[in-house]
Amino acid sequence: MRIAVPAETQGAETRVAVTPETVRKFIGLGAEIVVEKGAGLASGINDADYEAAGASIAKNAKDALKGAAIVLKVRRPAESEIAGLPSGALVVGIMDPYGNEAAVEALAKAKVAAFAMEFMPRITRAQVMDVLSSQANLAGYRAVIDGAAEYGRALPMMMTAAGTVPAARIFIMGVGVAGLQAIATARRLGAIVTATDVRPATKEQVESLGAKFLAVEDDEFKQAQTAGGYAKEMSKEYQAKQAELTASHIAKQDIVITTALIPGRPAPKLISKAMVESMKAGSVIIDLAVERGGNCELAKPGEIAVTPNGVKIVGHLNVPGRLAATSSQLYAKNLFAFVETLIDKSAKTLAVNWDDELVKATALTKNGAVIHPNFAPKPAPVVEGSV
Repeated sequence: MRIAVPAETQGAETRVAVTPETVRKFIGLGAEIVVEKGAGLASGINDADYEAAGASIAKNAKDALKGAAIVLKVRRPAESEIAGLPSGALVVGIMDPYGNEAAVEALAKAKVAAFAMEFMPRITRAQVMDVLSSQANLAGYRAVIDGAAEYGRALPMMMTAAGTVPAARIFIMGVGVAGLQAIATARRLGAIVTATDVRPATKEQVESLGAKFLAVEDDEFKQAQTAGGYAKEMSKEYQAKQAELTASHIAKQDIVITTALIPGRPAPKLISKAMVESMKAGSVIIDLAVERGGNCELAKPGEIAVTPNGVKIVGHLNVPGRLAATSSQLYAKNLFAFVETLIDKSAKTLAVNWDDELVKATALTKNGAVIHPNFAPKPAPVVEGSV
């Protein structure tokens, strides 16, 4: 049972799908691990570290993939990589299929079984496999650190002989995993923190971390959460009321961090151009949703934009990758925990249970077809009276 780990080629990806720790665990399950040369360098893992853990080093992706039963990735294989994937292999990673249906079709045509780790159900047994939470946690932390660095002033209140330094005001928009970590980090650094979210359950979480909750708490707000714990898309009327409430609040903030995402949809616009123009010079906006269009109207993917009134809008891509060593450590554990369920430990062979709820939730392709219900071709409608 050969497991291949090719180097990441998409964009400036710095994470890697295995660490020496998970290499040893995979070997304990009877696997042979082959890592492409240099795959872990951006995460601070040398080839020698992998070899010491028992992995083999391949000089290129072609050699790494040869004969692989499982291919572990951070991001979905690029178009140029798909042709090199072994037919019948399991390909596991963050597939980002929404808006990339052609890439999913290409994986199906390559006759690989592709699994999207971001579709892992939020149930108790899958918590250790939840890549969205592990990576968002670090993104929330890094957002505060980046915000503090760009702000250029101290965050906590300081009493000095030369005078008092006021505490910075930080506003977190979207209180999922990233938002909660951002609140906790900002509080630890001594800032005055407020936060908002459309889900009523988050109010208590925000207040338990010592921050103040801000939201329009009407009837729609009370129903604004899916059974899976995600935010629902709110009506235009609610969005207008929430925007009115937050507009005056944003004008007083030093740092604003936006984290709002709805699975499968463009990021909701939370900060308008007018709101940005109301902020004082030197204030900072960190947009963690910029890869999905951004929560801030003026955010630019991969750039730090400075507005005419002196507001910095930070649109870093792949924020978890800005903490590559830690992100890889957690992501690799997520991958191992899932792949372990696909292996028969006694026989030390692959044994995928296609009826397992984890497999059903994450499998995108199988036997040359797209099988996930969100992406599989819809049957043609039956026209009444046709034969």
